[in-house]
This record gives sequence, C-alpha cells and structure tokens, in this order.
Amino acid sequence: MNALFPFHATTRDIIVHVAVTFLPEQSEPDRGRWFWAYHIRIENDGDEPVQLLTRSWLITDGRGAQHKVDGDGVVGEQPVVQPGKSYDYVSGCPLATPTGSMQGSYHMLGASGQTFDVAIPHFALIAPAVAE
Repeated sequence: MNALFPFHATTRDIIVHVAVTFLPEQSEPDRGRWFWAYHIRIENDGDEPVQLLTRSWLITDGRGAQHKVDGDGVVGEQPVVQPGKSYDYVSGCPLATPTGSMQGSYHMLGASGQTFDVAIPHFALIAPAVAE
C-alpha cells in the first residue's frame, strides 16, 4: 500500500495508483464549480513493455449524473512503460457539485501485439466543508 496514492487497482501486472486533491483556488462554489487534480502513477510489474493507447473515464457528480470521456492517450501522450518502471501524470476534473467520483480504464498494447484493458480504481471527489 502506497500512502501517497490511497487508491489502486492491479490488472495483469500493471498497477494504477491514484491520489486526488481538491483545488479551492480553481473552484467557484458560488458559481456551482468545484475542481480537483488527480495524480496517476502507472507501474509495470510485468516482463514486457506496455503502451497506453486510449483512456475511458466514467465521471459521476453528486446528483448521480454520469459523463463518459474517451480519448487517445493521457495528457497528449501515449506513453510506453518499460518493465519495472512507472509513468506519472496529473490531470484535473471540474464538477457542478461538491462531491462525485471517477473510475475507468486504459486500453494497453503489450509487446506481443496483444491489447488489453487495465482498470483505473474508483475514487471519490469530495470538497472539504467550508468553515463558517
């Protein structure tokens, strides 16, 4: 268990770790906008390099409304993660509610040419209560 990354999921020797941080300086609660940054670390504990081809996210707000996001790579890259190495990136998520959650998957390409999906763990987005 990694204290810096409280959320994690393992699929076929690929471990996805997630840490999330609420960003009050980018949030505007009086305008119905809350913003979080999430830090992802993808570790390759396998014997072959893997390449992240696409991502698929399911974002749920505090009212239960769901938004699906699919796209190529992450943060403009389709990184190759060598055996025993990791790849980190940071991205963000705005919501119209002070709570919500995210989960998803990455579509990966193995060195053998086989593709497979890797789970991104479910994690909560929770804005701290504003002190009166």
